[in-house]
Amino acid sequence: MRYGKLLGIFGSLLGLGFLVSGCQTAASTTNANASQQQNHTTSVSSTGHQQLVLYSAQGYDSAMAQAFEKATGIQVKLDDNSTGTIVAKLEAEKSNPHWDVAWFDGAATMQALANQGMLLEGWKPSDYDNYTSLGKSLVPSSDAYFPGGVTAAAAIAVNTKLVSPSEYPTDWSSLLKPYWKNEIAMNDPAISGPTFPFVAGILQLMGKQQGEAFFTRLKANGLKIFPTNGVTLQALEKGQVKAIMIQDSALVAAKEKGAPIQIIYPSSGVFTLPDVLGIDKNAPDMAAAKKFVEFVLSHQGQQVMLNPQNGGGDSYFNPIIQGESPNPARQQNGIHWVRVNPVQAANQENQIQEWFHDNITE
Repeated sequence: MRYGKLLGIFGSLLGLGFLVSGCQTAASTTNANASQQQNHTTSVSSTGHQQLVLYSAQGYDSAMAQAFEKATGIQVKLDDNSTGTIVAKLEAEKSNPHWDVAWFDGAATMQALANQGMLLEGWKPSDYDNYTSLGKSLVPSSDAYFPGGVTAAAAIAVNTKLVSPSEYPTDWSSLLKPYWKNEIAMNDPAISGPTFPFVAGILQLMGKQQGEAFFTRLKANGLKIFPTNGVTLQALEKGQVKAIMIQDSALVAAKEKGAPIQIIYPSSGVFTLPDVLGIDKNAPDMAAAKKFVEFVLSHQGQQVMLNPQNGGGDSYFNPIIQGESPNPARQQNGIHWVRVNPVQAANQENQIQEWFHDNITE
């Protein structure tokens, strides 16, 4: 999904047990241009042209690399992998970076890189003013990274073959009713990247004490924990549960494929999960890196991202660039967005993950 990239546990990042998502995992590193060098040690390729090294966990990154090459003539070397693997590489290359731009889901994880001083700060893309108010709210004050789009870290989906409209939940707390006993599932935040922002968002929205009480009561009501979107969706479709809470782009993609589900956006709000682009402070090709970020935020770049033929489930996101419309399959109106504070989430991730594991998963 804008989904489907699963994240690994990344513990070396500031001592935090960072998980990260992404959306569909890629099996191997691919080159957008087969003639490129294998190592990016200078700002130009062997042919004398600019070269961009992109570390990405997005479903549409290959199509974006090709479109960017065609539009600018700048060669792109794409390393497409899970977010956890990418972040580990960024950390390993900290003193000798081989990358220009990193692109994955999760502001808290990108914020952790910024906290280490790894990202370019104080620069804004030329098309920054094209952001909507929501888009601008997702840009940190340091300008260390920029969102390309946003999904909900979780929404509620019900199996329409098992649940009548009169029983549809309207808010997160609706799932605490006896009707949902042993009929609810979600992903494990220690495995599924988008699930941590969901958990952190609940604690932020309700407050730590009430948020922990919410998950504790869900567990008492028979909450099931599955590892990833695919397994959780399968449980819903097969009728093993009646309702699930996962990233909304995965739900839209499943519904488009014919899954008998209704997507519900809780009235108290859903939590922002932006895809974010960060530029290495010591990028080997700084000029190409800046051009790439601007291209992603342009109309041409957004159209690449919004095409499911390019990004699969990742393309069902909410645009945050003025004038851009989401895929018609995605609900645009009636969503109350709650911005998850990336600094707070980054600083508290280890604590939150440990509490959830010890009290909910176990």
